[in-house]
Formats: sequence, structure tokens, C-alpha cells
Amino acid sequence: MRTRKEADCTRQPDKIPTTIMQIFHIDQFVLPLPAGHRFPMEKYAMLRHAVAAFAGELLCVPDAAHADELVLAHDPDYITQVFSGKLPAAAQREIGFPWSPGLVERSRRSVGATIAACRSALWSGCGVNLAGGTHHAAYARGSGFCVFNDIVTAVRVMQREGRIRRALVVDLDVHQGNGTAALCEGDASIYTFSMHGAGNFPFRKHPGDWDIEFPDGTGDEPYLAALASALPALFTRARPDLLVYLAGADPLASDRLGKLNLSQAGLAARDAMVLDACDAQGMPVALCMGGGYAQPISDTVAVQTETVRETVRRYAGAR
Repeated sequence: MRTRKEADCTRQPDKIPTTIMQIFHIDQFVLPLPAGHRFPMEKYAMLRHAVAAFAGELLCVPDAAHADELVLAHDPDYITQVFSGKLPAAAQREIGFPWSPGLVERSRRSVGATIAACRSALWSGCGVNLAGGTHHAAYARGSGFCVFNDIVTAVRVMQREGRIRRALVVDLDVHQGNGTAALCEGDASIYTFSMHGAGNFPFRKHPGDWDIEFPDGTGDEPYLAALASALPALFTRARPDLLVYLAGADPLASDRLGKLNLSQAGLAARDAMVLDACDAQGMPVALCMGGGYAQPISDTVAVQTETVRETVRRYAGAR
């Protein structure tokens, strides 16, 4: 498959045949941040540039999520506050971002990219959001750099459209997806699985369906052993029609917010395990990149580039 130049990679999703996996990017929707802010906004453009080198023809721009989609996971009053710029200062501090029109647009596009990645997965076997994984956002609040919960919103859009009945969320970000767990509590149609640092944010976890916690400094071997043991049982418990995989890069040893000690090779092995399990089950998989705060940030980009490269190799031919 021909590689296009980066300048050709900002197309709309309907320009790519639905039988081919799609990769959605939102880095052109920049969130204005004060100088010195610790959120690595530059990561997203770096990742798109890296992916364009081997899968540029698969890149496309998602539509923004609409209020009637966001309301499937969130309080209508909270959505209105975000959209209108009336989000209280305390709520902005909990999210970690100041309000701006750019915040609204980027947050809507991030959710839209996961919705689109789920559709791509159900059409072609796989779809990728180069952002997303905003798993700390709960019903009436955002938190931890997460405004809206893209994962739960996307799954419920798929359910509303009649595309799926049940979903499995495999959250391998280093931080527990407390917002996802809270939103899915009592909802037997969405099974949540998380492997995360016990001593990391959020410090008050909201239990999901199956949580595995690791002490600070955990390395490749115990992490991968736990994942290998859990994966077969997950499909039996969840009985899903779609798997949403949050492939966080922040378990990496060089991540400044991660506290675990996984290598790049270990994270690649993690991704292969999840994708192997999906292949064995014939399971469509939608990927979100989730967190990554390595020093240097190029370490995060390298991990996430390999995550995307592996999905492209499996679902869109060799690269």
C-alpha cells in the first residue's frame, strides 16, 4: 500500500473504504495551555508524523462528538457548562486544563475519534484513535486531563446504533480508569478490566469489574504474566462484540508519572498479547493511545508508534 506524504493525511473518514482500518488524529485541534504545563501536547503531532511515514493513507480526521452522543455518558448540565464556558474554576482545576473554545473542540474531537475508531473496528476489524483514553471523566465531572469519557460514550453510541450489544474495555494505562468504572457500574453490557499502579493517581480508585494493581517498580515479567493469565477469562466473562483497548504508554520506565518499570519491548509484548487474543476470538478492536509522559517525550512517541505499527501490520498489510 502506497505511503502518502503528511500533507495528504487530513482527509475525512468517508474517503477511505470501510473495509480498510482507519487511524484518526486530532493534533491540529490544539488545546491552549500556559507555559510550563506538564501535559505533553506536542506528543500528538509527533505521533501523527511518525505514523504518516508508514500508514499515511490510513490517517483521517474524525467528526466532533455531538451533545446527543455525549449525553449517553454524561450529565446534560455538565455538557452545557463545558460547551458554554460556564465550567466552574474548581472543575477546571480538577480537569487540569483552563477552559477555552479550543478545549471544547479538542475534547469533542477526541471522543469523536474513538466513536469513529469503533465503527472502523466493526467494519474492518480494527480502528485507532491517536489520542483518546480519557478514562478519568465521570458522569458530571472531568478529572486528570479528561473532559469527556470517550470510551463509554463510544461504546454506548455503538449500542444505540444497534452495532453491538456488549463490549469489553481493556484499560492498560498506568492509571486506573476510575471514571470508566463509575460510569459502567451496574451496566452489565460493558465489562471493565484495568491493570494499573496501586500507588498512582487516582488515589481513591473506583472499582471496576476486574482490577489488577501493581506496586511501584513492577517490571515486564510480573506485568506480562498477569495479563497472560487474565486475557482468556476476560472473553468468557464479558462475552463482548467489541473490545476497546486503552494502550497507555505510561507504564514505561522513563515515564515521569508512571512509577512502573516496563521496557519498550515489554510494552510491545503487551500489545501483541492483546491483539493475539482478539485475533483468536475474531474480536473487532478499537485502540486509544491513552497516557504517556516520558522524559524525553520521544520515548512515549516511540512506544505508541510501535503500537500503531503492529495494528497496521496485522490489519492493513505489512509495513
